[in-house]
Order: sequence, then structure tokens, then C-alpha cells
Amino acid sequence: MRLADATWTDADATDADLAVLPVGSTEQHGPHAPLGTDVLTAERVAEAAADAYDDEVVVAPALPVGVAEEHRQFTGTLWLQPETFRTNVREVVGSLASHGWDRVVVVNGHGGNVPALGEVCSTITRHDDAYAVPFTWFDAVGDHSADMGHAGPLETAFLRHTDPELVREDRIEAARDGASDHWGEWTAHTNLAHDSAEFTENGVVGDPSAGDAERGEELLSLATDSLCDLLGAVAERDVSRPPHR
Repeated sequence: MRLADATWTDADATDADLAVLPVGSTEQHGPHAPLGTDVLTAERVAEAAADAYDDEVVVAPALPVGVAEEHRQFTGTLWLQPETFRTNVREVVGSLASHGWDRVVVVNGHGGNVPALGEVCSTITRHDDAYAVPFTWFDAVGDHSADMGHAGPLETAFLRHTDPELVREDRIEAARDGASDHWGEWTAHTNLAHDSAEFTENGVVGDPSAGDAERGEELLSLATDSLCDLLGAVAERDVSRPPHR
């Protein structure tokens, strides 16, 4: 059930206790991909898994702004401070839990959200009347994960499958030519660069031309299967906290 499309009486009638909360970012994705890429991909995976899962799952509206200050030099990028983002996620999960949807998988499409999501899901589970875990789709696509850059082959492939009209195909060559081949500037296992503009001319990391729609279809299928497995584990898990030892 997509919560934003339902009436309150539809929502009240569901027996679901599982919910997915898509989170992403509104940030640059090179000259060829939309600012909303991370929101779109998270939504598509969340919706596909909810459709494929055996029992009903509530799909909450996506949170479109995340922890993305690393892209601030590129026009259109929006960002929250980590503490604001954590509060946003925690309060939305709390709202879901108040209606009985108290087992929540936060489906993430943005790498910059990962540390804050780990922290807030732990806080929710330890201190609130809910159980929450994060799921980042591009970490759950097998060997493809090694190619994850930024607006590179994976995200471009995904959009070419799900939302091809949003990919500016006439800019792919320019996106590739201005791209970095890896994220950051590394010395002694330390990234010296805090902002993406330090190492990529146009915001792209990786070769977007290496991601076709067929690969995107496989990415969505793999991520959907992984999320369905996770939903099953969350549904069956004993989420009570261990006693003091």
C-alpha cells in the first residue's frame, strides 16, 4: 500500500505491521542524470519489493533531502545536517509506528546517508516503540556493487531501465569525459577530499556509458530480491531488547 495514494480509511484497514521508508537526496548527478536520482532509485526499489513481497507492506512517502553537503558546489544540490536528517527519519518512523507499522526498513539511495541511518536506526530500536534497519540498494546487487561511483554506470543503468526519459542521452559523452574514475583523493587509506568538486569536474564518478537498460533491469531485480529477503527477516525477528546481563 502506497501511503500517499491511500485514504486514511484504506490505511486503517490494513493489517500490515511492516513499512518501508525510502530516503534519498536531491543532489547533482552530473550533466546527464536528474538531481532526484537517489530518491527515484530508492522509491523504485521500495515499491518493487512491496509489490513482490508475500504480505502487505506500507510504502511511506520518500524523504527527498539527505546528508549531501559534499556536493554543495553544484547548483541544485540540497542538504541537511546529519542531526537534522536523523531527527527527520526518527520522527517519520515514530509516526508510522503510532499506527501499528512498527517494523520499518529504511530504503536508502544515497551513500552520504549511510552513517546517519545506521545511527538513527539503532537509536529507534533501542529507545522507541519501533524496530528499524537501513537498506542501501546498491550494496545489495552482488558483484555490480564494485562499480558504484556517482552518476556512473549503476545509477545511469538503473534510470535507463526505470525512468529513461530523465536521462539526457545527448550528454552522456560529456559526462564521461568530465568524470573521475574513482571517489575521493586517497593517501594512507584516508580520503583527503571533503567535497566532490575537489576530484570530479562535472560531478560524475565512473563511466555512465557502461550502464545500459538491461543492466538496470538486473540491478532492480537483485535489489528487490534482497529487500524481500530482508522484509521476511524483519517480519519474523524477535525485536525485544536483551535484558541486562
